[in-house]
Amino acid sequence: MTDSLERAEMRIMLLGAPGAGKGTQAKLICEHFHIPQISTGDMLRHEVSAETLLGKKVKTIMNQGSLVPDDIMIDVIKKRLQEPDCEKGFLLDGFPRTLPQAKALKKENIFLDYVIEIDVDEEEIVHRLSGRRVHPGSDRIYHITFNPPRMLGKDDITGEALIHRRDDEEATVRKRLRIYHQQTEPLVEFYKEWGQSSAAHAPHFLKINGQGDVKKIFQLILMQIADKK
Repeated sequence: MTDSLERAEMRIMLLGAPGAGKGTQAKLICEHFHIPQISTGDMLRHEVSAETLLGKKVKTIMNQGSLVPDDIMIDVIKKRLQEPDCEKGFLLDGFPRTLPQAKALKKENIFLDYVIEIDVDEEEIVHRLSGRRVHPGSDRIYHITFNPPRMLGKDDITGEALIHRRDDEEATVRKRLRIYHQQTEPLVEFYKEWGQSSAAHAPHFLKINGQGDVKKIFQLILMQIADKK
């Protein structure tokens, strides 16, 4: 690891099921601490568009319809974390997703200060996601309960029909949750056990109730981080 990474002040990863509100909280956290949100998807697209040696490997793999191997993902992340904007920390977005990926990060000495699990009841998540309705022309998002359009099934601006995206259908949402439980949820135990140990570089593990007002959840995150500092 570079000296800049070792001096990082706020290295964070968020855990939580799809629909738990990670994206919203990630944005607030990054703005508050002035750290970049490190999206693996964005990094891969950048490497491909820049036609780097790494990007050419990634493009070949993606064109074959295969998943990018963990060792290449680690190389992409290590390269990104050496950029100047990561000196004061970063927030990992979308990686690791599996236990082998988490262990690979640890092996490469990419350490975290805080792992924050945003916990939301599964039925609440299903309601959040399956209730979404979208205006396809603008991507404006409504919700049948939390943010309904003025006229049922119609966009407020254009009056055009809203759609229920396949990704938001209840069956699809429940499938995504099953995959999360199988692949990603084991990370919770991994980081919780590591955080409770006295091992060097062990991250602080925080569990946050993700139900309720967005700003209050964010304030709770800040309070728990302050308690651990």
